[in-house]
Amino acid sequence: MDNPARRAIVSTMKHDSDVLIAGGGLNGPALALALASAGVTVTLVDAAPARQRATDTFDGRAYALAIASQKLLSTLGVWQGLADTAQPMMEVKASDGHAGEGGAAMFLHFDARELDQAPVGYMLEDRYLYRAFLDAMEANPAITLIHDTQVTEQTVEPGAIVATLSDGRKLRSKLLVGADGRRSGVAERAGIKREGWGYGQTALVAAIEHELPHNGVAHQFFMPSGPLAILPLKGNRSSIVWSEKDETAQAIAALDDADFLAVLRPRFGDFLGEIKLAGPRFSYPLNLTLASAYAAPRIALVGDAAHGVHPIAGQGLNLGLRDVAALAEILVEAVRRGEDIGALDVLERYQGWRRFDSTTLALGMDSVNKLFSSNNPLLRAGRDLGMGIVQALPGLRRGFMRQAAGLSGPLPRLLQGRPL
Repeated sequence: MDNPARRAIVSTMKHDSDVLIAGGGLNGPALALALASAGVTVTLVDAAPARQRATDTFDGRAYALAIASQKLLSTLGVWQGLADTAQPMMEVKASDGHAGEGGAAMFLHFDARELDQAPVGYMLEDRYLYRAFLDAMEANPAITLIHDTQVTEQTVEPGAIVATLSDGRKLRSKLLVGADGRRSGVAERAGIKREGWGYGQTALVAAIEHELPHNGVAHQFFMPSGPLAILPLKGNRSSIVWSEKDETAQAIAALDDADFLAVLRPRFGDFLGEIKLAGPRFSYPLNLTLASAYAAPRIALVGDAAHGVHPIAGQGLNLGLRDVAALAEILVEAVRRGEDIGALDVLERYQGWRRFDSTTLALGMDSVNKLFSSNNPLLRAGRDLGMGIVQALPGLRRGFMRQAAGLSGPLPRLLQGRPL
């Protein structure tokens, strides 16, 4: 598993850091903190200006964190400052529906009390999570942050990879990690191809303030034009992710706030009383994109750079954090064995661990979206019956809940709440 000659070459070569991470969104910082916790030196290059997202103003972005992801954040030491800002999700209700009709008679109801650990997950605003990551990275001497800069070139050399930055600097490391999104430049320059397709849908995202308390209940309504998720935030507020066909979504996005709410209300329903906007709204096109490989010589991909998925189950960030936990564990174990962390045989262990799981989940969400984004009465009757069957079988229902909570499958240490 190790080559003494290769190890000797790498150990005598000067590197600016052990790992260079391209991308400062959320997965990049999580990986930097995970590696630094085990003594691995990291340089993180972020295209955004310093603290651009660490503001006091809510911009509408929020994430559904699975329990396993919360355990990772706790183990990395950032959850302690986030707990008061996170909204526990105690229940999840999913049903078929049409605008103005409410949910179907048969629906799925996941209750945290059925799990051996609760809640089902947490909702957390982007501004709080990003700020916690940034504060922790700035306080860690093993992490070097470079803001307002991008990796523009990369060259693999014996024992190293050299990255050229947009400011002209060249940085040498043992491994370059692409955490740079669905259009990953790291992946493209490494010759890693992508497969995928568009959904013909656009997500409309906003935060809503409502009259009645949500009681920590998350809702997923499957409409013929696309799903509508209503996810509880702190206070009487919820985050909505509303998928519509592209043409319709573009027309809705162009409306002023009052008209936007007028279109949303019959879909949202009145179960939370009167509603109004609680922040800016934005939209983005929905597609599936999967990298053909997660690893290449001295290259690894995490998060959206490896797999961009439909937001139907709110699993995008959780999938990325599973990548982070697996890659960090593989690399730290390799360091402890004296292996070259940029060698392809080491990185293929990461790819073998993550690629099947994430691809299976991505295609599963793709199938669910296609099944529910149809107004065919036979399909609707069949899927309503299917949800009714799952609801009636506690064992099967708990299995779905454990999957959503990120507690199934071979979990890396960090997702179990254990340090590396």
